Amino acid sequence: MRVLITGAAGGIGRLIRSRLRRDGRELRLFDIATVAPAEDGEPVELLTGSVTDPSAVRAACDGVDAIIHLGGLSREAPWADTLDVNVNGTQVLLEAAREAGVRRVILASSNHAVGYHPVTDNVAADLAPQPDTYYGVSKAAIEALGALYAHRFGMDVICVRIGMCFPKPMGVRGLALWLSPDDCGRLLEACLSAPSPGYRLVWGVSRNTRGYVSLAEAEALGYKSQDDSEVFAAEILASDTAAHPENEVIGGGFTITPLGEANPL
Repeated sequence: MRVLITGAAGGIGRLIRSRLRRDGRELRLFDIATVAPAEDGEPVELLTGSVTDPSAVRAACDGVDAIIHLGGLSREAPWADTLDVNVNGTQVLLEAAREAGVRRVILASSNHAVGYHPVTDNVAADLAPQPDTYYGVSKAAIEALGALYAHRFGMDVICVRIGMCFPKPMGVRGLALWLSPDDCGRLLEACLSAPSPGYRLVWGVSRNTRGYVSLAEAEALGYKSQDDSEVFAAEILASDTAAHPENEVIGGGFTITPLGEANPL
Protein backbone atom coordinates (compact mmCIF):
# COMPACT_ATOMS: atom_id res chain seq x y z
CA MET A 1 0.00 0.00 0.00
CA ARG A 2 1.34 3.42 -0.95
CA VAL A 3 0.11 6.45 1.02
CA LEU A 4 0.80 10.01 -0.07
CA ILE A 5 1.25 12.54 2.73
CA THR A 6 1.19 16.17 1.63
CA GLY A 7 2.71 18.72 3.98
CA ALA A 8 5.05 15.99 5.20
CA ALA A 9 7.66 18.48 6.40
CA GLY A 10 5.15 20.28 8.64
CA GLY A 11 4.52 19.76 12.32
CA ILE A 12 1.91 17.00 12.07
CA GLY A 13 3.61 15.46 9.05
CA ARG A 14 6.80 14.98 11.04
CA LEU A 15 4.91 13.59 14.03
CA ILE A 16 2.97 10.95 12.12
CA ARG A 17 5.70 9.71 9.79
CA SER A 18 7.04 7.04 12.13
CA ARG A 19 3.60 6.33 13.57
CA LEU A 20 2.21 5.30 10.17
CA ARG A 21 5.08 2.97 9.36
CA ARG A 22 3.76 -0.53 8.65
CA ASP A 23 5.04 -3.65 6.92
CA GLY A 24 3.92 -3.55 3.33
CA ARG A 25 3.29 0.20 3.35
CA GLU A 26 5.28 2.86 1.54
CA LEU A 27 4.89 6.51 2.44
CA ARG A 28 5.28 9.06 -0.33
CA LEU A 29 6.20 12.32 1.39
CA PHE A 30 5.41 15.53 -0.49
CA ASP A 31 6.14 19.11 0.56
CA ILE A 32 7.42 22.38 -0.82
CA ALA A 33 9.90 22.40 2.08
CA THR A 34 12.69 19.89 2.57
CA VAL A 35 11.56 16.57 4.03
CA ALA A 36 13.99 14.72 6.28
CA PRO A 37 15.76 11.91 4.41
CA ALA A 38 14.82 8.29 4.89
CA GLU A 39 16.23 6.47 7.87
CA ASP A 40 17.85 3.04 7.51
CA GLY A 41 15.48 0.79 5.61
CA GLU A 42 12.57 3.23 5.90
CA PRO A 43 10.19 2.63 2.95
CA VAL A 44 9.60 6.25 1.94
CA GLU A 45 9.72 8.25 -1.25
CA LEU A 46 10.47 11.97 -1.07
CA LEU A 47 8.95 14.44 -3.53
CA THR A 48 9.31 18.21 -3.57
CA GLY A 49 6.54 20.43 -4.87
CA SER A 50 3.67 22.77 -4.07
CA VAL A 51 0.06 21.73 -3.64
CA THR A 52 -0.79 24.60 -5.96
CA ASP A 53 1.21 23.06 -8.84
CA PRO A 54 -1.09 20.70 -10.79
CA SER A 55 1.77 18.90 -12.54
CA ALA A 56 3.65 18.23 -9.31
CA VAL A 57 0.49 17.08 -7.53
CA ARG A 58 -0.52 14.78 -10.39
CA ALA A 59 2.91 13.16 -10.23
CA ALA A 60 2.60 12.78 -6.46
CA CYS A 61 -0.82 11.11 -6.78
CA ASP A 62 0.24 8.63 -9.45
CA GLY A 63 0.14 5.08 -8.16
CA VAL A 64 -0.97 5.82 -4.60
CA ASP A 65 -3.77 4.04 -2.75
CA ALA A 66 -4.69 6.78 -0.28
CA ILE A 67 -3.83 10.37 0.54
CA ILE A 68 -3.42 12.22 3.83
CA HIS A 69 -3.65 15.89 2.91
CA LEU A 70 -1.87 18.05 5.48
CA GLY A 71 -0.36 20.49 2.98
CA GLY A 72 -1.26 24.15 3.37
CA LEU A 73 -0.86 27.15 5.61
CA SER A 74 -1.35 26.11 9.22
CA ARG A 75 -1.85 29.58 10.70
CA GLU A 76 -3.83 32.70 9.88
CA ALA A 77 -2.39 34.49 6.84
CA PRO A 78 -3.50 37.11 4.30
CA TRP A 79 -6.60 36.14 2.36
CA ALA A 80 -4.90 35.79 -1.03
CA ASP A 81 -2.33 33.36 0.37
CA THR A 82 -4.93 31.39 2.30
CA LEU A 83 -7.18 31.09 -0.73
CA ASP A 84 -4.35 30.07 -3.04
CA VAL A 85 -2.64 27.49 -0.85
CA ASN A 86 -5.41 26.05 1.32
CA VAL A 87 -8.47 26.22 -0.90
CA ASN A 88 -7.08 26.11 -4.42
CA GLY A 89 -4.37 23.70 -3.31
CA THR A 90 -6.95 21.28 -1.94
CA GLN A 91 -8.99 21.44 -5.15
CA VAL A 92 -5.82 20.71 -7.14
CA LEU A 93 -5.13 17.74 -4.85
CA LEU A 94 -8.65 16.31 -5.07
CA GLU A 95 -8.78 16.67 -8.84
CA ALA A 96 -5.41 14.97 -9.22
CA ALA A 97 -6.59 12.20 -6.91
CA ARG A 98 -9.73 11.73 -9.00
CA GLU A 99 -7.74 11.60 -12.23
CA ALA A 100 -5.34 9.07 -10.71
CA GLY A 101 -8.15 6.86 -9.42
CA VAL A 102 -7.26 7.33 -5.76
CA ARG A 103 -10.26 6.11 -3.81
CA ARG A 104 -9.53 7.50 -0.34
CA VAL A 105 -8.49 10.99 0.79
CA ILE A 106 -8.14 12.21 4.37
CA LEU A 107 -8.33 15.99 4.65
CA ALA A 108 -6.91 17.92 7.61
CA SER A 109 -9.61 20.31 8.71
CA SER A 110 -9.58 22.23 11.99
CA ASN A 111 -11.58 23.29 15.02
CA HIS A 112 -11.34 26.78 13.50
CA ALA A 113 -13.90 25.82 10.86
CA VAL A 114 -16.42 26.04 13.72
CA GLY A 115 -14.50 28.46 15.92
CA TYR A 116 -17.40 30.77 16.82
CA HIS A 117 -19.62 28.00 18.12
CA PRO A 118 -19.94 28.08 21.91
CA VAL A 119 -18.30 25.42 24.01
CA THR A 120 -20.95 22.91 25.11
CA ASP A 121 -20.94 19.26 26.10
CA ASN A 122 -20.44 16.61 23.41
CA VAL A 123 -20.08 18.91 20.40
CA ALA A 124 -20.92 16.85 17.32
CA ALA A 125 -18.37 16.40 14.55
CA ASP A 126 -20.82 17.55 11.86
CA LEU A 127 -21.44 20.94 13.45
CA ALA A 128 -22.24 23.51 10.75
CA PRO A 129 -19.31 25.76 9.82
CA GLN A 130 -18.91 28.98 11.77
CA PRO A 131 -15.29 29.91 11.07
CA ASP A 132 -13.29 32.30 13.20
CA THR A 133 -10.63 33.45 10.70
CA TYR A 134 -9.63 33.33 7.05
CA TYR A 135 -7.84 30.13 8.05
CA GLY A 136 -11.11 28.76 9.46
CA VAL A 137 -12.94 29.74 6.28
CA SER A 138 -10.38 27.79 4.26
CA LYS A 139 -10.96 24.71 6.39
CA ALA A 140 -14.73 24.98 5.95
CA ALA A 141 -14.11 25.25 2.20
CA ILE A 142 -11.86 22.19 2.29
CA GLU A 143 -14.67 20.23 3.94
CA ALA A 144 -17.10 21.38 1.25
CA LEU A 145 -14.68 20.39 -1.51
CA GLY A 146 -14.30 16.99 0.12
CA ALA A 147 -18.07 16.56 0.19
CA LEU A 148 -18.30 17.51 -3.49
CA TYR A 149 -15.72 14.97 -4.59
CA ALA A 150 -17.17 12.27 -2.36
CA HIS A 151 -20.76 12.67 -3.56
CA ARG A 152 -20.05 13.43 -7.21
CA PHE A 153 -17.25 10.94 -7.82
CA GLY A 154 -17.82 8.30 -5.15
CA MET A 155 -14.50 8.89 -3.38
CA ASP A 156 -14.10 8.09 0.29
CA VAL A 157 -13.28 11.44 1.90
CA ILE A 158 -12.79 11.87 5.64
CA CYS A 159 -12.37 15.39 7.03
CA VAL A 160 -10.67 15.49 10.41
CA ARG A 161 -11.38 18.58 12.49
CA ILE A 162 -8.08 18.60 14.35
CA GLY A 163 -7.99 20.20 17.77
CA MET A 164 -4.31 20.69 18.64
CA CYS A 165 -1.74 18.05 17.72
CA PHE A 166 1.48 18.58 19.65
CA PRO A 167 3.60 16.44 21.97
CA LYS A 168 1.87 18.21 24.90
CA PRO A 169 -1.17 20.52 25.16
CA MET A 170 -0.64 24.23 24.72
CA GLY A 171 -2.42 26.23 27.41
CA VAL A 172 -5.74 25.72 29.15
CA ARG A 173 -7.65 25.45 25.88
CA GLY A 174 -5.38 22.62 24.85
CA LEU A 175 -6.52 20.52 27.78
CA ALA A 176 -9.85 20.11 25.97
CA LEU A 177 -8.70 19.95 22.34
CA TRP A 178 -5.38 18.11 22.51
CA LEU A 179 -4.73 15.32 20.04
CA SER A 180 -1.66 13.39 21.12
CA PRO A 181 0.74 12.39 18.35
CA ASP A 182 0.14 8.72 19.14
CA ASP A 183 -3.63 9.19 19.00
CA CYS A 184 -3.20 11.11 15.75
CA GLY A 185 -1.50 8.04 14.32
CA ARG A 186 -4.30 5.83 15.64
CA LEU A 187 -6.98 8.07 14.16
CA LEU A 188 -5.32 8.26 10.75
CA GLU A 189 -4.88 4.49 10.78
CA ALA A 190 -8.60 4.11 11.41
CA CYS A 191 -9.35 6.55 8.58
CA LEU A 192 -7.15 4.55 6.23
CA SER A 193 -8.62 1.18 7.12
CA ALA A 194 -12.35 1.78 7.71
CA PRO A 195 -14.34 -0.01 5.00
CA SER A 196 -16.24 2.27 2.58
CA PRO A 197 -16.71 5.28 4.86
CA GLY A 198 -18.03 7.59 2.12
CA TYR A 199 -17.96 11.19 3.31
CA ARG A 200 -17.30 11.73 7.01
CA LEU A 201 -16.59 14.57 9.39
CA VAL A 202 -14.80 13.54 12.58
CA TRP A 203 -13.10 15.30 15.44
CA GLY A 204 -9.35 14.79 15.79
CA VAL A 205 -9.02 14.93 19.57
CA SER A 206 -7.82 12.59 22.30
CA ARG A 207 -10.12 11.27 25.03
CA ASN A 208 -9.39 14.19 27.33
CA THR A 209 -10.97 14.44 30.78
CA ARG A 210 -11.70 18.13 30.09
CA GLY A 211 -12.77 17.51 26.49
CA TYR A 212 -16.15 18.57 25.15
CA VAL A 213 -16.24 17.30 21.57
CA SER A 214 -17.80 14.05 20.43
CA LEU A 215 -15.52 11.14 19.60
CA ALA A 216 -18.42 8.93 18.51
CA GLU A 217 -17.98 9.74 14.82
CA ALA A 218 -14.27 8.89 14.87
CA GLU A 219 -14.88 5.79 16.97
CA ALA A 220 -17.36 4.59 14.34
CA LEU A 221 -14.36 4.38 11.99
CA GLY A 222 -12.43 2.29 14.53
CA TYR A 223 -10.53 5.03 16.40
CA LYS A 224 -9.63 4.22 20.00
CA SER A 225 -7.94 7.05 21.86
CA GLN A 226 -5.46 5.98 24.53
CA ASP A 227 -4.27 9.36 25.75
CA ASP A 228 -5.63 12.10 28.01
CA SER A 229 -4.34 15.66 28.44
CA GLU A 230 -5.08 15.45 32.16
CA VAL A 231 -1.54 14.20 32.80
CA PHE A 232 -0.40 17.74 31.92
CA ALA A 233 -3.20 19.59 33.71
CA ALA A 234 -1.43 20.46 36.98
CA GLU A 235 1.59 21.87 35.16
CA ILE A 236 -0.48 23.91 32.70
CA LEU A 237 -2.94 25.27 35.27
CA ALA A 238 -0.09 26.30 37.58
CA SER A 239 1.57 28.35 34.84
CA ASP A 240 -1.57 29.73 33.19
CA THR A 241 -3.77 31.32 35.84
CA ALA A 242 -5.31 34.08 33.71
CA ALA A 243 -8.99 34.21 32.85
CA HIS A 244 -9.69 33.30 29.23
CA PRO A 245 -13.20 34.49 28.29
CA GLU A 246 -12.35 33.85 24.63
CA ASN A 247 -12.26 30.15 25.44
CA GLU A 248 -16.03 30.16 25.80
CA VAL A 249 -16.07 29.54 22.05
CA ILE A 250 -14.28 26.69 20.31
CA GLY A 251 -11.83 28.89 18.40
CA GLY A 252 -10.42 30.54 21.50
CA GLY A 253 -7.83 33.23 20.79
CA PHE A 254 -8.34 33.03 17.02
CA THR A 255 -11.62 34.91 17.51
CA ILE A 256 -9.99 38.01 19.00
CA THR A 257 -6.96 38.52 16.78
CA PRO A 258 -6.86 40.52 13.53
CA LEU A 259 -7.87 38.79 10.32
CA GLY A 260 -4.98 37.98 8.06
CA GLU A 261 -2.32 38.17 10.77
CA ALA A 262 -0.50 35.34 12.52
CA ASN A 263 -2.18 34.42 15.78
CA PRO A 264 -1.95 32.09 18.76
CA LEU A 265 -3.24 28.55 18.75
